[in-house]
This record gives sequence, C-alpha cells and structure tokens, in this order.
Amino acid sequence: MSEEKVYQDILKWEEQWQDYRANDFEMIYEQWMNKTFSNLNPKTKKKVFHQMDQGLFHTHAYIQGTAFQNEARVRILTSGRIFRSDIDNLEDMKELSIDQLTYLAHQHIAKGKLYSFAQGGLTGTGGYLLLGVDFPLMMILNLRAVQLIGLTFGYEVNHPYEMMLSLKIFHAATLPKRLQKGAWEKLKKELEHHTSPFIYEGEDEFTDETWLEQPLKQGMKSLFILTFRKKLIQGMPILSMVIGATLNYQLTRQVTDFALRFYQYRYLVEQGEIE
Repeated sequence: MSEEKVYQDILKWEEQWQDYRANDFEMIYEQWMNKTFSNLNPKTKKKVFHQMDQGLFHTHAYIQGTAFQNEARVRILTSGRIFRSDIDNLEDMKELSIDQLTYLAHQHIAKGKLYSFAQGGLTGTGGYLLLGVDFPLMMILNLRAVQLIGLTFGYEVNHPYEMMLSLKIFHAATLPKRLQKGAWEKLKKELEHHTSPFIYEGEDEFTDETWLEQPLKQGMKSLFILTFRKKLIQGMPILSMVIGATLNYQLTRQVTDFALRFYQYRYLVEQGEIE
C-alpha cells in the first residue's frame, strides 16, 4: 500500500510541469542565449561545456574523497540498522521499505537545507570573499545532497554508472523548470539501459547553454545582495541576508525534491511496482 501511495505522490509531483508557462524574462533569456551561442565557434562552444562537465566530475570526486562523506556512509548504515539489524553494506539498504528509506533520506535533506540556508545567510552579509565562493559552495552542497540520497537508497555513487546518474540528476534538478520535464523523462529512460554499476554506456556530456540560466540566477542574487547590503537594521544587513538564505534554501529544496522523487521512482521500478 505504501508503494502505491508513493507512486501516486510521484505522479502528482510530475503535474507541476503540465501547466507551467515560462514568463517573459525566461523566454527573452532563452532567445538571447540561443542567439549568443549560435554565433560561437562550435569548437569553442564544445570546449566551454567540456570544461564545465569536467568541473562537475572533479567536484563529485572531491566530495567522495572527503572524510565527511565517508562518515556520512557510516551514519547511513547505522541509521539503516535501526530498521534492520542485518544491514552490513549499502546494497543491504535496498531491503528496507520505501517508507523507511524516504524517512532516512528526509533526515539528510533537512540537514542539507539547513546548511544552504546558513551559507546563504553568510553570503548575504555582502563580503566579497563569501560572494565569490557562493556559487561553488552551492554546487558542492547540492551535489552532495543528491549523493547522500542515492547512498541512502543503497546505490554506491563511486561506481561509474551511479556517478554519471547522480550528476545527471543534479544537472536536471538545476535546470529551468520549463526544461525539467524533458530531463526527467530522459533519466527514467536511463534506467531501462542499466546493466551494471561498473559500466556506463550513455552520453557523458550533459551541460549546455540551457543550464547556464542557473549561474545567471546566482549572479543576479549576488547583485541583489550587493545592492541591499548597506541597508542595515540594528547594524546588520538583514535584507541581503534574507535574500541569500532564502534563494539558497529554495535551490536546495528544488534539487533534493527532484532527487528524492527519482530515487523513489527507481526503487519502485526495481521492485516491479512500475513497468
């Protein structure tokens, strides 16, 4: 019964894209971006996006190599043993029910949102150093959140297939809302071609001009923070701090909601609940 309820929740969540209409700003931006990149040399364009892909790969590897992430693995297994004492490795997490896995994932999601909120608030103080590292930190925090959800559902994100899948989930979750449905459908099709966690046979390039809207939004956020940082309330730039904290929190909520729904969907597929 719980599997059916989760499946209905996923279907309801997918409805967000059906009635979505892009606003004028989004349409103007998309036209401008397409025109700009159509005038670029194809080799230059390919090189730019290749560097962006490499940046995400290196970020993924950096996160996986940290002691913080290794400790998270241990905590995930320890939490899993609350429900089943015979859990010894990540693969065993798949023996838990979808309700139990969702509960555990929500623990990591809540922490991720808190970290993003705090980081955004600090950025909102308007320090140039904090503004400079805001975007890289947000990418790290949100990519790590996707990885933790994947680990909770029993997938070792160090393996080639799982690594690429987690990066594609992150990429899709940070796309403009008008483009997320197409990315969501592609991710579902990825599951149909899955043969081994050690082999990835799909495309290993995923960033393009459509994804650049996210860095632009981060740049606009920084501009707003710089604009309002001198408007002090009791000696604190409260308004700019609220802007930074709120926007960072919203991005993490968007990413974690997307990632959780995908791994729930994958669980149901592998359990035979969805054909």
